[in-house]
Amino acid sequence: MKNKEIREAAQKAGVKLWQLAEALGMADYNFSRKLRKEFTPEEKAKALNAIERLKAVS
Repeated sequence: MKNKEIREAAQKAGVKLWQLAEALGMADYNFSRKLRKEFTPEEKAKALNAIERLKAVS
Protein backbone atom coordinates (compact mmCIF):
# COMPACT_ATOMS: atom_id res chain seq x y z
CA MET A 1 0.00 0.00 0.00
CA LYS A 2 1.33 3.41 -0.95
CA ASN A 3 1.57 6.27 1.57
CA LYS A 4 0.95 3.88 4.45
CA GLU A 5 2.52 6.29 6.96
CA ILE A 6 0.08 9.06 6.02
CA ARG A 7 -2.94 6.75 6.09
CA GLU A 8 -1.98 5.35 9.51
CA ALA A 9 -1.21 8.78 10.98
CA ALA A 10 -4.59 10.09 9.82
CA GLN A 11 -6.40 7.09 11.27
CA LYS A 12 -4.61 7.36 14.64
CA ALA A 13 -5.41 11.08 14.80
CA GLY A 14 -9.06 10.50 13.92
CA VAL A 15 -8.71 12.56 10.75
CA LYS A 16 -10.69 11.50 7.70
CA LEU A 17 -8.87 11.56 4.38
CA TRP A 18 -11.40 14.02 2.95
CA GLN A 19 -10.57 16.39 5.84
CA LEU A 20 -6.88 16.04 5.06
CA ALA A 21 -7.53 16.73 1.38
CA GLU A 22 -9.48 19.86 2.28
CA ALA A 23 -6.69 21.06 4.59
CA LEU A 24 -4.22 20.61 1.73
CA GLY A 25 -6.46 22.57 -0.66
CA MET A 26 -7.44 19.60 -2.79
CA ALA A 27 -10.68 17.91 -3.74
CA ASP A 28 -11.10 14.56 -2.00
CA TYR A 29 -11.20 12.60 -5.27
CA ASN A 30 -7.94 14.19 -6.45
CA PHE A 31 -6.32 13.42 -3.13
CA SER A 32 -7.47 9.80 -3.33
CA ARG A 33 -5.89 9.50 -6.76
CA LYS A 34 -2.70 11.12 -5.52
CA LEU A 35 -2.47 8.57 -2.69
CA ARG A 36 -2.06 5.82 -5.28
CA LYS A 37 1.56 6.85 -5.86
CA GLU A 38 4.13 7.44 -3.15
CA PHE A 39 4.39 11.09 -2.06
CA THR A 40 7.62 13.03 -2.36
CA PRO A 41 9.28 13.86 0.98
CA GLU A 42 7.93 17.43 0.72
CA GLU A 43 4.37 16.26 0.07
CA LYS A 44 4.62 13.76 2.91
CA ALA A 45 5.82 16.47 5.32
CA LYS A 46 2.92 18.76 4.30
CA ALA A 47 0.40 15.96 4.81
CA LEU A 48 1.79 14.97 8.21
CA ASN A 49 1.82 18.62 9.34
CA ALA A 50 -1.79 19.01 8.20
CA ILE A 51 -2.75 15.90 10.18
CA GLU A 52 -1.17 17.40 13.31
CA ARG A 53 -3.03 20.68 12.77
CA LEU A 54 -6.34 18.89 12.27
CA LYS A 55 -5.73 16.71 15.31
CA ALA A 56 -5.15 19.79 17.46
CA VAL A 57 -8.40 21.36 16.25
CA SER A 58 -10.62 18.37 16.96
